[in-house]
Amino acid sequence: MPSFFARISLAFKLFFRVLLDPEFAARATRLETGVPVPTERPGAPPPLFKEAQPDAALQLLGLLQQEGRFVDFLEEDLTGVTDSDIGAAARVVYQGCRKTVRDHFKIVPIRTEQEGSRITLQEGFDAASIRLAGNVIGKPPYNGSLIHRGWRVSEVALPKVAPGHDIRVLAAAEVEL
Repeated sequence: MPSFFARISLAFKLFFRVLLDPEFAARATRLETGVPVPTERPGAPPPLFKEAQPDAALQLLGLLQQEGRFVDFLEEDLTGVTDSDIGAAARVVYQGCRKTVRDHFKIVPIRTEQEGSRITLQEGFDAASIRLAGNVIGKPPYNGSLIHRGWRVSEVALPKVAPGHDIRVLAAAEVEL
């Protein structure tokens, strides 16, 4: 079993991969919900996951650091810091990270209905975009309450990376002379 820190690392990698790769997100949703992943022919082994390329995730992490000091906040030892001080710092991080996400991603709701409203899911609904919760019995149509509208990235506009730029440097060390 992976260690706690290995699972945290994996969670970050998968978060960005799901965010940036719609096909991967669909496969991950099928895996999470228990819906079998379709294969090319009956009896064939399921397709292997392709290895995620970290560059886009590292670029986003660098942008979150640049605008919101995200990594600084996560790496700060908060032992002994008051809740009000943490809240004040979190507001600055929130504002910068929100700006970064809005500048580089167009995020739209998957469902347009208000949360709490009653909806019907017909046969053939997009199981990659809608997760069923509660007592799921039988086949569609399903009637239920919308718990969360869901989010989908409809556009990504990450900046181009200059040749030779070390994408792994999230924030350069600073030395005042």
